[in-house]
Amino acid sequence: MTQQASTDSQQQVERVRQEIAKVLVGQKEVVEQLLWAVFAGGHALLEGVPGLGKTLLVRTLSQAFELSFQRIQFTPDLMPTDITGTNILRVDETGQQSFQFQPGPIFAHVVLADEINRATPKTQSALLEAMQERTVSAGGATRPLPEPFFVLATQNPLEQEGTYPLPEAQMDRFLLKIEVPFPSEEELKAIVMRTAGGHTSEVEKVASGSEIAKIQQAAREILVADAVLDYAVKLLLATHPGEQAVPSVRQYVRSGAGPRGVQAIVALAKVRALLAGRYNLAYEDVDAVALPALRHRIFLNFEAEANGIRPDQIVRDILESVRDQKR
Repeated sequence: MTQQASTDSQQQVERVRQEIAKVLVGQKEVVEQLLWAVFAGGHALLEGVPGLGKTLLVRTLSQAFELSFQRIQFTPDLMPTDITGTNILRVDETGQQSFQFQPGPIFAHVVLADEINRATPKTQSALLEAMQERTVSAGGATRPLPEPFFVLATQNPLEQEGTYPLPEAQMDRFLLKIEVPFPSEEELKAIVMRTAGGHTSEVEKVASGSEIAKIQQAAREILVADAVLDYAVKLLLATHPGEQAVPSVRQYVRSGAGPRGVQAIVALAKVRALLAGRYNLAYEDVDAVALPALRHRIFLNFEAEANGIRPDQIVRDILESVRDQKR
């Protein structure tokens, strides 16, 4: 990778940040993590209480890119064919009848799966093939999805009535899970001033699909030293309960992260290094992406739920322990 390619990537991403900032107040860390997912070529799950701008962020992101966008509102009565599409009967001018495939909203570059945990597991599973294989099997054929393709899903962590928790296999398909925090006092004032004034900013398209692909390729070319890769692998292995695990993992973790966890860490860390203008992965990149890459891949037991233990606390314990071993 040349220095010019790195500089161009940084400038392109900075323009995307500026366009998003025209609409969204604050949430810089959330925006940054979402950009990591996009330029690593993966899917993201955004979790936060209603009204924090999750849907607005995804919509604005798609507007800043020259990409098609579809929003799917997940509800208990949503059917898999409402997402993937289905064959419908067509009658031509001569009266001849034939079946024709009508594509569903999944056939877009950016798919917003809004409140994904409100749909039944059967409907949620309609996304699995799309997220993993970038194809849809429907209407007797397997059809490729457009490139690039991203599923950006949202869910509310507080409301549990009428929801269906995502199965572990589907959670693992998300490259990272982003927790959207509540705005600060100053940000709340800015939100009110911006919305009450009736002023709306036009978001310009500043990156095409081919330009996104170039940044993704530049990120893949970031070098990874053996020592840094060993560090990432040790972080993943430390999520599994066992005799050598940290006390919190032994006590509270039912099962740890699978191989996709370390793949996610390395992919996200490469993007972070690229956007920082570096050509090789650093320990700090791995540390920075560990929380969003692992928090949804660690499954806690009943004791953890009863004591209010969250996956973030477990990941921080692991980071501290593995860092001490590295020293």
